[in-house]
Amino acid sequence: MADIQRTRTIAARIGDIWETLADFGSISSWAGNVDHSCILFSGPDGAAVGTARRVQVNRDAFVERITEFDPPRALGYDIDGLPSRLRRVRNRWTLAAAAGESGRTSVTLTSTVEIGPHATQKLAEHVLCRFLARQSEAMLDGLANRLEHARV
Repeated sequence: MADIQRTRTIAARIGDIWETLADFGSISSWAGNVDHSCILFSGPDGAAVGTARRVQVNRDAFVERITEFDPPRALGYDIDGLPSRLRRVRNRWTLAAAAGESGRTSVTLTSTVEIGPHATQKLAEHVLCRFLARQSEAMLDGLANRLEHARV
């Protein structure tokens, strides 16, 4: 299993950032690398955990299912619809007040890839993490742009 993190400090309150992330079906409204998104179904009894969205990136479509929902600190989801060789791909957003900076939030996006235990599989995990890091940077840029340039 391999992890890669990208962090950005955003000039917005933690609650505002959480509201944007928790609106799970609307990622395409702020992430420039996502062409379309919509909620497929909610979790059991309307719970956030288990909620799934469809995400379109270029010609590829994925299903992302919430596995962790801890307002206003953490949102995690598994990414399905990838080649079957990829056992598990997961993203996890974490939010924390930026140290010594009022009204600013440190946002970290961690991508985790699990393919297998063999050396070539481990290498593939790291290569895929590098690709996901670029996608994470684009999502963090879009989130910052949405919140730092929001009109009141």
